Amino acid sequence: MDLNLPPKVTDRAFARLAEINDGAAAPKALRVAVEGGGCSGFQYDIKLDDPADDDLVLEGSGQRVLVDAVSLPFLAGAVIDFSEELIGARFVIENPNATSSCGCGTSFSM
Repeated sequence: MDLNLPPKVTDRAFARLAEINDGAAAPKALRVAVEGGGCSGFQYDIKLDDPADDDLVLEGSGQRVLVDAVSLPFLAGAVIDFSEELIGARFVIENPNATSSCGCGTSFSM
C-alpha cells in the first residue's frame, strides 16, 4: 500500500456536494473518515463538516472534501464517488486497501 498516494474525488462526487451546498449561507465540506467498528472491522463515516488544521483538503468545482490525518493511511489511493441506483443514492468509497467489505458498502477490513 502506497501511503503517499492521496485519495481522489470524482467529478460526480464534487457535483453532488455542490448540489447539497447550493444556496447554503455557509457551505460545508464533505468529511470522509475511517473509524473502528462495523461488521468487517472498519467503517466509513461520511458527513458534512468544517475543516480542521490537520485535514487533507481535496478541492474541485468550488467544493472541498476533507480527510483527517488518522484516516489518511486507510484511504491511500481510494476513490470517493457518488452513486445513484434504484435502491438509493450515496457517496461511495472504492478503496484498494480493503481486503473485504460487507454488503452495506460502509464496512471493510484490511
